[in-house]
Amino acid sequence: MRACVGAAIAAERRELADLFDGLRPDEWNAPSLCGGWRVREVVAHMSMGFRLSLPATLGELVKARGHVHRMTDRVAHRDAAAHSVGELTAFLRDNAGHPWTPPVGGPVAALGHDVVHGLDVTVALGLDRRVPEDRLRMLLDDIKPWGLRFFGVDLRGVRLCAEDMDWSYGTGAPVYGSAQDLLLLAFGRKVPRGRLSGEPSSRFSGR
Repeated sequence: MRACVGAAIAAERRELADLFDGLRPDEWNAPSLCGGWRVREVVAHMSMGFRLSLPATLGELVKARGHVHRMTDRVAHRDAAAHSVGELTAFLRDNAGHPWTPPVGGPVAALGHDVVHGLDVTVALGLDRRVPEDRLRMLLDDIKPWGLRFFGVDLRGVRLCAEDMDWSYGTGAPVYGSAQDLLLLAFGRKVPRGRLSGEPSSRFSGR
């Protein structure tokens, strides 16, 4: 399983690096689905785990007084300004096989980090990139209540139903959408309006 996830991570990073290489300057400066981050901040953040040693990361956390989100926001803005878009893309491609994982969640969480941040870019820019089904299934089947709480997602009384693969999660009023849009929802993102359907869908839709 670990080898399978590792191969999926490497493929996702390489594919996203190829996609980022083709973005126009205005797209690099366009808003992403991550609040307050342009595309360039998202891509800078995606390689933070490769570029910062553990002592450097802990130092940044101390500067942020232990607030992880404040730390990642500061580093993303700093590194997006310090590196060219070519360098940001190269960090991702050159580290396709890097063994980094988030503090919690292991390799599947690392895959989720790459996939969801890739969607933060492609969905915001209106690009029709489809994440391969095997990668989506690894992530959707790994959704857990603690993960939903971490991202501030309340699915009480809601059942997520994928329209393009055999998958659902939860109980209650159905929300329908593509598997990758439902993954975004589970990671706390607001999905662009018109992409979800079902009575509770407006709770999870943005502009």
